[in-house]
Amino acid sequence: MVKVLIKKLDPAVKLPVYKSNGASGMDLMAFIKKPINVKSKTSSLIPTGLSVAFSEDYEIQIRPRSGLAAKNNISVLNTPGTIDSDYRGEIKVILFNHSKENFTINNGDRIAQMVLTPIIKMELEETNNLP
Repeated sequence: MVKVLIKKLDPAVKLPVYKSNGASGMDLMAFIKKPINVKSKTSSLIPTGLSVAFSEDYEIQIRPRSGLAAKNNISVLNTPGTIDSDYRGEIKVILFNHSKENFTINNGDRIAQMVLTPIIKMELEETNNLP
């Protein structure tokens, strides 16, 4: 297990949890004052009310929830989204509505999942020829 520090930006925010022992991601929930209508073929930025801190050897990937995608054609626009180890702002999820119908996001809706992933840094070596 890797420790990730998580900060609620409001006391009413619910912390994400793994839904099963085999789950690789934790569900992120919308933290909004009023419903957000994601119109057909458009995107909306959905706040979660959370910020995090973790080791520079990792990133958090924001991925779509398969159930939301399969049932409603809602996905994360920049999938996977990346939360870098030095980002301390609020986690917000860009949801895209691929369907022909508008879709309403309500406070507490599970909108995406976050997965902690190791990072391997690369060193670039410029060359004129590749093998």
